[in-house]
Amino acid sequence: MPKRNLGLNTICTHEGAVKDITYGGATSPIYLSTSYEFIGKDSKRYPRYFNTPNQEFLAKKVAALEVAEAALIFSSGMSAITNVMLMALKSGDHAVVQNDIYGGTRNFIETHFKSYGIEFSFTNDLTIKSFEDCIQENTKLIYIETPSNPMLKLVDIFAIAKLGKRSGILTAIDNTFATPVIQKPIALGIDIVIHSATKYFGGHSDITAGVVAASNSTIEALWDLAKDFGGNLSDFSVWMLERSMKTLGIRVRAQQKNALKIAKFLESHPAIKKVYYPGLKTHPDHALAKLQMKGFGAMLSFELSNKYGVETFFKSLELIKPSMSLAGVESTVILPSKTSHALLSLDEREAQGITDQLIRFSVGIESKKDLIYDIKNALMHSKK
Repeated sequence: MPKRNLGLNTICTHEGAVKDITYGGATSPIYLSTSYEFIGKDSKRYPRYFNTPNQEFLAKKVAALEVAEAALIFSSGMSAITNVMLMALKSGDHAVVQNDIYGGTRNFIETHFKSYGIEFSFTNDLTIKSFEDCIQENTKLIYIETPSNPMLKLVDIFAIAKLGKRSGILTAIDNTFATPVIQKPIALGIDIVIHSATKYFGGHSDITAGVVAASNSTIEALWDLAKDFGGNLSDFSVWMLERSMKTLGIRVRAQQKNALKIAKFLESHPAIKKVYYPGLKTHPDHALAKLQMKGFGAMLSFELSNKYGVETFFKSLELIKPSMSLAGVESTVILPSKTSHALLSLDEREAQGITDQLIRFSVGIESKKDLIYDIKNALMHSKK
């Protein structure tokens, strides 16, 4: 009998579980050993080799969600990103990188590529022509992030995949903000999908992790590098991540439902200069979002009027937490200029539209009326 195409929530719940063959427990057992028998075994298991039982099986869940052949689990999103880049690029190679990306990724490229002898070009904008114009004879990687952090800009994933295949260039995407609940880049032709699993995959603000999904051959090449860099995730955290991912579909859908309502509320409020959310008709990439995304996600950003104090606004919030990370079940806000993009120069931030009044909002699962009341109350107390 051919294998059925399982629904997303079924994959989240059942795929990649480690069977408890001893006691028949409902959840995966945890294998915390750092030393495994090797004589007569099919695999030489070792945590740094990404092949302990919990690591191996969770990778199957990630691959199934991203419609990929294989996956690897890393200790952080940045570990996943840097390993992919150093797998794809060697001295003398060139990368084309989307201009609007996570600040940590940009800082890694600008700070460390030169020491590896790797060249790079940031695009002028997010049009396909801008990516094409950056391609050189030695270009080996095109790297994108869509929706982007923190401005929620979109890149045409299918067009980037076509460009990569036409030019013989590997393509990679940071799919953290969308998750496979909303967007499946491999199905659109992208070669490598990366997530900071600290965010929606973990979903409870208690795990730091990263994942990469791709073809068997790409994951094998990535593994060959990563096993020497030591970026594996501890098996207890792997177990926690598998537990959390069981509710990924339910959480993300509830969060994005709230996000659309809150984005519309913010857009109509006189204290807000601008709202950045792909689900709004006023968003310049709204049509593209409807084409390549199944929903619009739970991340948005908004710019507070200069008549309102950002710090006072943050301090006046009672439910929504000013917090460094994102994508937990609880709603959080940050100032990208002071946190995620603080390593960028002022000119770089301004070029991306990241002002000191820009607030990134990770919408949680709370009641939307309670979140809106909290925002209204904080705005009332923060007017100068």
